[in-house]
Amino acid sequence: MEKWKTLQSEYIHKSDFGNIRKDNCELLDGTIIEAYHVNEYPDWVNAVVITKEKEIVIVEQYRYSGNDTFLEIPAGNLEEFETCEAGIVREVMEETGYISPHRPILLGEFMVNPATQTNKIKTFLILDAEKEKEQNLDDIEDINVHLFNFDTFGHMLRSSSLKTQLFTAHAYYMAKDYLT
Repeated sequence: MEKWKTLQSEYIHKSDFGNIRKDNCELLDGTIIEAYHVNEYPDWVNAVVITKEKEIVIVEQYRYSGNDTFLEIPAGNLEEFETCEAGIVREVMEETGYISPHRPILLGEFMVNPATQTNKIKTFLILDAEKEKEQNLDDIEDINVHLFNFDTFGHMLRSSSLKTQLFTAHAYYMAKDYLT
């Protein structure tokens, strides 16, 4: 399948959180889209973290756009020149205080929403994690850490009895598949 042709591109917003770009595109049949908006966000990493006791480590935080508090797996952006493995180990330690003696296991890499976003996410599994440190949160982070039995968390996802987002559910089922 052939790609659309970009005729013109301009930024309508730039910030530390991401950019919004407006493109004029020509489709294969000659149709012109005069304002296709693209959200440019940095790539990020996330991880399903499981303790030696087979509990999943979950972070709870307020999400402004969702106007509520959500339960999620630890995640974050990479720092400059940081590998994905190093980035997820750092993010998990900063957000939760948990570390593992094992290297993170890559479960997959995916586009977040290729219809309107440019970023990718790499999902990892971290096993045998133990609480070793206190949280070291960024200035804008306010995070509570919770532990759930791994299987019970799956039942909560299926019954929609918790507030979460797509990438937590997706990562959980990838980890469950890997572990079985």
